[in-house]
Amino acid sequence: MRQTTYDTDTDLHDRAVLVSLVTPEVKRGSADPEHSLQELVNLAETAGVEVLTTMTQNKEARDTKWFIGKGKVEELKALTEELGATTAIFDQELSGAQVRNLEEALDLKIIDRTQLILDIFAQRAKTREGIIQVELAQLSYLLPRLSGHGKNLSRLGGGIGTRGPGETKLETDRRHIRDRISDLKSVLDEVVRHRTLHRERRRKSGVQQVALVGYTNAGKSTLLRELTSADVYVENQLFATLDPTSRNLELPSGKEVILTDTVGFIQNLPHDLVAAFRATLEEVCEADLVLHVVDSSSPMRDEQMAVVDKILGDLGASDKPQLTIYNKIDLFNADGSDLMPANGQDTLVISAFNAGDLLRLRETIQNKLSGDTRTFVLPAERGDLIALAYRTGEVTHQEIDGDSLLLTVELNKQDYEVHGYKLEAYIKQQ
Repeated sequence: MRQTTYDTDTDLHDRAVLVSLVTPEVKRGSADPEHSLQELVNLAETAGVEVLTTMTQNKEARDTKWFIGKGKVEELKALTEELGATTAIFDQELSGAQVRNLEEALDLKIIDRTQLILDIFAQRAKTREGIIQVELAQLSYLLPRLSGHGKNLSRLGGGIGTRGPGETKLETDRRHIRDRISDLKSVLDEVVRHRTLHRERRRKSGVQQVALVGYTNAGKSTLLRELTSADVYVENQLFATLDPTSRNLELPSGKEVILTDTVGFIQNLPHDLVAAFRATLEEVCEADLVLHVVDSSSPMRDEQMAVVDKILGDLGASDKPQLTIYNKIDLFNADGSDLMPANGQDTLVISAFNAGDLLRLRETIQNKLSGDTRTFVLPAERGDLIALAYRTGEVTHQEIDGDSLLLTVELNKQDYEVHGYKLEAYIKQQ
């Protein structure tokens, strides 16, 4: 049997055949199997894999031993040998036993969709928090599958499926890995505590928070850069942003809010990854406004929006005030049957590179964050109350009436919760 080894002194170049199993259950799901397979191609290329070809198997149910069935495995073996593939990547999640059986039959490295996504995150993690989150997700995924990844882990070198925790750690016993998972969770608990304290300080200061969410590669980081001049990594690839970035955004009124970019979502986002990144994603739950950025040029945008809505629901953020932003309108070609929604209070159609669109976006964010308009009648000598009214919202009109000052204030909900009760208490006393 051919033994595959890798030279540790050179970069590994994976050459892969991508495999998808289509069952009636998959067809009934929300994801289009063809689109999912194309997305797997994009994921593989993002991970640095050379995609040789794809293979689809239609079957009533997944084979518990071979996943795609023994006959299809033999067909896959002939194809991979003909093309000189080093890896087979499956579009669905595999069990440890299935990985082991496929490795023995194909003499290839076997990777599933979940492991591929985890690998991309391992490549992109730069901060200490991000690296810890990815390692926790990888270990949680691999722990029940250790018996099925023996051959992958014994191969020399690197490549997809071997980044992050590393071969040495993963070949240790389960107890050691469980201890490592426990240690990582403790570190992340401390991260959660610091994030919570930081959010409480921001809340007490009255600073409003806006979160960018959306499917991966929808243009969130580009929007953050164009709106705030942030020095962030922007690239036309999946998961270009992993670590969250927050910047001050100045609204037309001159008021500043905090705008946070978050990791992009994708269909079948690994559960372990969502769990590991919960501390980061909770920024969305604390936001006063969620900006759902959509790639309007994507033929699967409705399905992608559904994925984002589901994950927001899982995070407990589905009831947050939301503005849907159809981005990349400059790449959108309407054919009469696929028209964009009209601009409105809850929907905006823009290009992140259009200055006029960005101004409309700032104005819409300002309107969404503004509360009701109230008029306060305050004694002219009470400078403390007048200053408080200015901190509670935007004063749009003031008028002197004898010894009193009439202030018309466009209330900011969060600022009003922090400061407004003092004004209400004074008015009730009169």
